[in-house]
Amino acid sequence: MGTIVVTHLGKAYKQYPNRWSRLLEWITPGYAKRHQLKWVLQDISFTVNPGEAVGIIGINGAGKSTLLKLITGTTQPTTGNVQMTGRVAAMLELGMGFHPDFTGRQNAFMAGQLLGISSADIARLMPDIESFAEIGDYIDQPVRVYSSGMQMRLAFSVATAIRPDILIVDEALSVGDAYFQHKSFDRIREFRKLGTTLLIVSHDKGAIQSICDRAILLNAGQLAMQGEPEAVMDYYNAMLADHQNQTVKQEVKDDGKVQTISGTGEVTMTEVLLVDDKDQPIEMVAVGQSVSLHVQVDCSQFIPELVIGYMIKDRLGQPVFGTNTHHLKRQLKNLEPQACIQFNFDFEANLGPGTYSIAVAAHTADTHIGQNYEWRDQAIIFSVINTKHAEFVGLAWMPPSVRCTK
Repeated sequence: MGTIVVTHLGKAYKQYPNRWSRLLEWITPGYAKRHQLKWVLQDISFTVNPGEAVGIIGINGAGKSTLLKLITGTTQPTTGNVQMTGRVAAMLELGMGFHPDFTGRQNAFMAGQLLGISSADIARLMPDIESFAEIGDYIDQPVRVYSSGMQMRLAFSVATAIRPDILIVDEALSVGDAYFQHKSFDRIREFRKLGTTLLIVSHDKGAIQSICDRAILLNAGQLAMQGEPEAVMDYYNAMLADHQNQTVKQEVKDDGKVQTISGTGEVTMTEVLLVDDKDQPIEMVAVGQSVSLHVQVDCSQFIPELVIGYMIKDRLGQPVFGTNTHHLKRQLKNLEPQACIQFNFDFEANLGPGTYSIAVAAHTADTHIGQNYEWRDQAIIFSVINTKHAEFVGLAWMPPSVRCTK
């Protein structure tokens, strides 16, 4: 079983004011340093337990790829250390270092040997590698004629030809087509069931929240947060608007879930309710029932534009449906101080049985990135039950009509 233990890991690069400073420091050891350290990672510590799946997220430049390179040993740390047990397969860069002049088959043998697989085992596994990669006759063509997607297909097929104890994947999967991405994640899920430890970097919220047990958020080279994927993703979403001098806070609710609330505060939500057709608050909803989401807001100062939106999420925090008054062509303009407005969103709950949450937001334009007045995750938790319809599975209720012909 694979284990990853990262302890006080840090990476810094030397920055010199000019090339002569570098030379002087090299020929005069022991004298004053002529460089400054540029830290890209500082004091990162966490443990990935056997069979656990952990996702790493953060904006570009946060240090995600550097962290994976330190963990796999392709870059040496400035401080701290990494300990791993078990056989490791890693996809950090597209192509796994494939040589462009060698064929895909030749590169598969070389890449497999770098992963610790013997030539005999690679030869035995080649039919499976070819079948999974689905690149056809290109397997015997030079890699220089491959598209980026074909390189990724072959690299992933080789890296996962034998189930590793630890699988480490960077953003390489993002270059593949939708079909192969689904195929790759199916294999990752299969490995997870068999006990493989997973460490994955991705900007795909759905992938992180559906596969991972835990998420780690990096920000400016430091570990900003780690915990349940939904809570970390909510915090990350709030951070995307951190240029606005907003406040971000997290509260533990009665059910143990972590709620993230962020915003600049010019508009506040005083009431958020889900009600039935008699305007009675409800927590239990029948499949297809008519409901209304009531959002009441107060303006503390003049607001040139106000958009209210909501997002329904499933139990894993993945989006099911969302919209806002900008997309519905109902945004409000030039609201006076002390204005109080109630928004009613009426819809039919065409959802499958299960537990859902609703996030609500007050902002400008089409997203909260421009100006986020208030964003409130898990503002409402409700359950959907099937009381009268034919049995079905999934998150959406889309009843069909059936026609049979002979």
